[in-house]
Order: sequence, then C-alpha cells, then structure tokens
Amino acid sequence: MSLDGFIAGPGISSKEPMGTNGQRLHEWIFNKATDTDKAMIEEIMNSAGAVITGSHTYSTAIDEAWAGASPFDAPAFVLCHTIPPKKIKGFTYVTGGILEALNLCRKTAGEKDIWIMGGANVIQQYINAGLIDELRLHIAPMLLMKGTKLFENGGIEPVELIRESVIETPGALHTVFRIKK
Repeated sequence: MSLDGFIAGPGISSKEPMGTNGQRLHEWIFNKATDTDKAMIEEIMNSAGAVITGSHTYSTAIDEAWAGASPFDAPAFVLCHTIPPKKIKGFTYVTGGILEALNLCRKTAGEKDIWIMGGANVIQQYINAGLIDELRLHIAPMLLMKGTKLFENGGIEPVELIRESVIETPGALHTVFRIKK
C-alpha cells in the first residue's frame, strides 16, 4: 500500500486492475525486487495453504493481471454474491460470506496460513469481525493521494496491533503486526 493508505489507484478496470498508478505500489515485487523482497514473497506463497480474494479483485485481475489463470500456488477462494460467469481452475467460489470462506480455507490449509489478499472490502470485513490474527503490510515509498483505502471502512472499536517485524528495502517497508486479542 502507499504511505497514505491506498492499495489501488482510482479507475480500477480489467485493463488497469490496480487502478491509475496502482501498479507502482508493486514495483518492489516486479521491477525493483531485491533478494530480501523475493525471499519475502516466496515465504508468503510457501506458507499459504489457502487464499481468499474478493469477487471484484478476481473479476478485474483475472484477464489482464493474472492472464486467465490462478497466480497462487495454494487453492484460492473467491468471496462473491453470485458465481461469476467466467470460472478459472484453481478457484472455488463462495457465496455464503466470510465465515463460510474461512471455514473452507481452514479445512483446505491444514496447518498452513490462510492469506486474505484482498481487496480492501474483504480485508475490512475480516478485521471488523475479529477474524484476522496478523497483518502484513508492504508500504511503498509514495503518496498515491486517491484510490481505494485499505482501512477506510473500519469498525466501531480501535484495533490494537503488536509490531512483530519491520524490514526495509529500497522498494518498500515490510511490516508484520499481530492483532492484539
């Protein structure tokens, strides 16, 4: 995300799944990845036993960004109100809400992590329900100024975080926070 809290720019579409200038938030992965950045992404991918994504992220990224295939090594679950017309191998479509998706992921992931990769609305729902144990935030050194904010629709009560780690690379500040229960 950007330093000002945006995880995508404005104008999200299938041609620009991260919105205007949103791809710049991920240069640390694709264009400027250091060995530390690469190791971090590899660890996230290897530790994930299941992935949860929202239908908006799925529908805007599937054709352009993901080239019509799942980019995940683990089974991915798409939270949606209705099953999308375009179904891709490697994705399971869940219409029963965040708890149903989480329970399916728990069965699938076993002892591995469940990665809730977004979008913002999906992450907000899980935070507001108290169902997230850890936040991994990768903060790009930029102010995006507009777009989709990660923490825009918070709950009523503050969420206390305990910093677990901070790693700085030229392309991002990588932070891990445990959510205080």
